[in-house]
Amino acid sequence: MKHLKHLLGTLLLTTLIFTSCEKDDDNDIIIRATAEDFNNLKDAALEDLTQTFQFDAADGSVNLTSENGVEIYINTNCLTLNGNAITGTIDLEFVEIFEKGNMLTTNKPTMGIMPNGDKALLLTGGEFFVEATKDGEALETNCGFQMFIPADLTGGVDNEMILWNGIIDEDGNLVWEEEKRDGAQGEGGVFAEGNNYYGFFQSFGWSNVDRFYNDPRDKTTILVGVPEGYDNTNSSVYISYDGEETGLAQLDTYDPATGLFSEHYGQIPIGLECHIIFATEENDNWKYAIKEVTIVENDIITFTENETSVVTEAQLTTIINDLP
Repeated sequence: MKHLKHLLGTLLLTTLIFTSCEKDDDNDIIIRATAEDFNNLKDAALEDLTQTFQFDAADGSVNLTSENGVEIYINTNCLTLNGNAITGTIDLEFVEIFEKGNMLTTNKPTMGIMPNGDKALLLTGGEFFVEATKDGEALETNCGFQMFIPADLTGGVDNEMILWNGIIDEDGNLVWEEEKRDGAQGEGGVFAEGNNYYGFFQSFGWSNVDRFYNDPRDKTTILVGVPEGYDNTNSSVYISYDGEETGLAQLDTYDPATGLFSEHYGQIPIGLECHIIFATEENDNWKYAIKEVTIVENDIITFTENETSVVTEAQLTTIINDLP
């Protein structure tokens, strides 16, 4: 019996090795990232961007300034835990994202939900995460909070910007939904004055100052093939539009039957000059490949293993930010 158990265990281990590894043309063994490895890499990138603050519930009006000069105004008298007023020390986590390199490594692209339910690229004046906690428990605010956001962080004021709320799905992916202002109270919204955006946020979580990318050209769908062994659990595919530094699109659907990622909404302009990006994990670093593409109708773009490189988070961030 002991020999049988040992044999079964050896067979299982061998199966796992051969299902997660293969050899390339040079006979080198390639180990594919697991979903957990890839998620851990994105979580680490987000943690690197997380700023923390502390203040007291008795402080009343609190003014905090981020590393990029964003000012956060919170009234501690409005903070509650399960509907009850709080006392003592409050912890605040804050994330600010303005560049597409950070959007990619944290998996926080700028894809907005259109009125018909489809998704399309947004251009951002800043993506933000704000969470207040007391002894590790998330707090709520019954009067919202405000932020003053320097517009020069994203190329200057754009008066078409509106507020969006971030929705995280069961796979950890983020999509943006337009924030609906309270018709009775007139709460929420964003406006520009001088060289700042003034945002009035109704709740904590992910928020965004954005507008839809606008291009009059005819649109199409595209498909992207990635190296064997990768899918939407252990890799991602993004699109960087040339000339647009404040947005990053994502191909958010994957067909296991064809092995292709898809932009199936038909929102990619024909003739668009862009860069398609494949990203995954390898040995706690980023494995990636980039293709320079001019979109044609019903385009199919394919990545191979030999086109990939492995870099650190900081290196990939710089590479993506330096795209045209």
